[in-house]
Amino acid sequence: MSIGVDIVAALPEVFLALSAIVLLMLGAFMRELSARSVATLAVGAIGLATVLLYFGGGRGELAFNGLFVNDAFTEFMKLLILIGSGLTMIMSLRSIDQERMARFEYAVLLLFATLGMLMMVSANNLISLYMGLELQSLALYVVAALRRESLRSSEAGLKYFVLGSLASGMLLYGLSMVYGFTGTTSFEALGQIFANQEGLPSTGLIVGLVFIAAGLAFKISAVPFHMWTPDVYEGAPTAVTAFLAAAPKVAAMALLVRVLMGPFIDLVDQWQQIVVFISLASMILGSVAAIAQRNMKRLMAYSSIGHVGFALVGLAAGNEAGIRGVAVYMAIYLFMTVGSFAIILAMRVNGRAVEGVEDLAGLSKTNPMLALAMAILMFSMAGIPPLAGFFAKFYVFMAAIEAGLHTLAVIGVLASVVAAFYYLRIIKVMYFDEAADSFDQPVGRELTSVLWISTVVITVFVLIPGPIVEGATAAAESFFIAAR
Repeated sequence: MSIGVDIVAALPEVFLALSAIVLLMLGAFMRELSARSVATLAVGAIGLATVLLYFGGGRGELAFNGLFVNDAFTEFMKLLILIGSGLTMIMSLRSIDQERMARFEYAVLLLFATLGMLMMVSANNLISLYMGLELQSLALYVVAALRRESLRSSEAGLKYFVLGSLASGMLLYGLSMVYGFTGTTSFEALGQIFANQEGLPSTGLIVGLVFIAAGLAFKISAVPFHMWTPDVYEGAPTAVTAFLAAAPKVAAMALLVRVLMGPFIDLVDQWQQIVVFISLASMILGSVAAIAQRNMKRLMAYSSIGHVGFALVGLAAGNEAGIRGVAVYMAIYLFMTVGSFAIILAMRVNGRAVEGVEDLAGLSKTNPMLALAMAILMFSMAGIPPLAGFFAKFYVFMAAIEAGLHTLAVIGVLASVVAAFYYLRIIKVMYFDEAADSFDQPVGRELTSVLWISTVVITVFVLIPGPIVEGATAAAESFFIAAR
């Protein structure tokens, strides 16, 4: 395949790479250019990359000697990643100066992280998988510790780096085990080997698969590889935490689906029990541990762990309905998370950021529209119909029941009921507690626009589910056909 065809197939990635390099040069040589201006240009680059994704390379094409693939699954997930990255960067425009992050490197690093996520989703080889994953991870390690004068931010970045390096080592060891026992790193070749083998796979291959699953479970902060999440979410600047909670989770989940339902689809009996365990553990811990949290960012960390567990229910099903459920869940999770962090970013009193749940007390009286938006998002996260969060869980639970995983579905429903406690507690604090100090006004056009987008998507999903459900269905169908 010619280099021109390769570039067309990876046009959004090539454009983002060039944009990040150009912005890096501008920031380095044009000192008068403000960090906010660089971030605004970065948002524009993500917007243009989204347009290129829509009108870009052909679906189903392999590029770069089979290292890179385009299909409906990658297009759907890449669209979510670009939306999540764009919205969180728009949210951070106002907080760049408020949180003393006025460094042009911030936007450049997020662009490189987004580029790594897109490469992860399109990986069709163990080598390209690792390259994309590390490009994303290295950028996020730095941006988590961007506020060098803050002890909490430095600690968060160090914890993320140390534990992330350990997870990357586990993943790389698993990849080397698979290569050692099969002699190939290509997803297509691995799929053919596993489809044609007779009897059980070798013990060494199973060990490699376990290490790969463990390394990827860290990236989605699934239990028992979740230990970094609460501390990093709390310590990193809130704008960075919003980014960490949104796009990278979608990318890592897409990569996990790509790996397990792609080359390892014929080993479903071996990896299904792993996915069932981490799904159960994540749902239970995320639902129970968040009850004791009084810091909004730590609460959202445990909430994200729980949501990852719910999404993994669809992957555990191992069928087409399950993959559709994962895609729908991650789309809805993205908007719920972005909207929630828009409100957390708006929690400022006398120019100082506040993060406690009690700081929301009486918000319905001091800022009724902000309280209404937060209530909608919390009801959706709890899975209350007719909001989108209910349908997200409905799709994954129905897929699990269809696959015969009744116990997993029942425990998931019970965990969802437990989790509803701390979501409803936030609503109770806003509407029934005595009013605390009112938040600074106005919250800014950036946060307001992102909040409107998120709440509208969550609210009208029941009336117009087509764009998300149809896209997720096409993604699951094309992916499942390719996997078989």
